[in-house]
Amino acid sequence: MTGVDALLLALGAVAVGAGVLVVATRHLVRAGLYLVVCLVALAGMYLVLTAELVTWVQVLIYVGAVVVLLLFAVMLTRAPIGASDDLDRPGWPAALIGGGVGLGLAALLVDAYRWTRVELPRAGTAERIGEQVFGAWVLPFELLSVLLLAALVGAVVLSRPDIGQRPATDTSKGARGPLR
Repeated sequence: MTGVDALLLALGAVAVGAGVLVVATRHLVRAGLYLVVCLVALAGMYLVLTAELVTWVQVLIYVGAVVVLLLFAVMLTRAPIGASDDLDRPGWPAALIGGGVGLGLAALLVDAYRWTRVELPRAGTAERIGEQVFGAWVLPFELLSVLLLAALVGAVVLSRPDIGQRPATDTSKGARGPLR
């Protein structure tokens, strides 16, 4: 086992441990912070595999934008941040279903590849990735940007209760106008 293998195993253990804590914790903000740890460990794995562009995309988009948007959405919608007893469910059905799905996917992977070596494509460059993203994948890329913009506008609208309200009127004087 080389040092790279040991580092990948350590980062993988951190990512899996943080992923388990994301779904196991009863505190919503802590779940978001554990998600940050999981995504940073995943970015570290990409860096060890010398995929620097994917590493920075992971850090900037997922850790820097998606998790921050998630935490802002939780805080702006006034959702319960602490432990919540009314949302707790028994864990054994989820563990049973998750374990069954995991074993099924592992069996499918073993059956598909039968422990054979797979020929890897040639290494990608930032130029080749840019040609694909802004050439063949430009429409999904732009649709994703519109979707993220709509989510941002929705978060602003949800955080401002005064948007969309009609002004109060004073009907006792017969005048129609805002109360002062």
